[in-house]
Amino acid sequence: MKWIAERDALIAQTLAFVQSVTGRKDELHPPELPPAECGVTTDIVAVQAVAVETNLPPAASSPEPQARPVQIPPRRTGGDFRTEMQARIANFRKHQERFEREREEYCTATLTKLRASLREFGPPPPAEK
Repeated sequence: MKWIAERDALIAQTLAFVQSVTGRKDELHPPELPPAECGVTTDIVAVQAVAVETNLPPAASSPEPQARPVQIPPRRTGGDFRTEMQARIANFRKHQERFEREREEYCTATLTKLRASLREFGPPPPAEK
């Protein structure tokens, strides 16, 4: 499979680049093995929650300033929501009316130009049978 070879070459290139940038070899990666020698294994690992105790001094004696809690804006009442929605709907209708008016004006202007060009060139010649 060609894509596997390309993938392995890309991984090797990337590793070489990282090593050249950091100036040291990365001991975390074992030498590359051919794909045929690699086996896939799955292990189920159990994770437990552990309580952690800290020995920090009280907050009053810490030299760092206390972080202030995030201010949450108050919830809107039903009336505020309703008036905001009505204002948004009215604004939307104004935009829609403006767009419709602009379309009508464009259509009228285009038809006027078309009619003027038709009058300029006269009626089309009769169709031949």
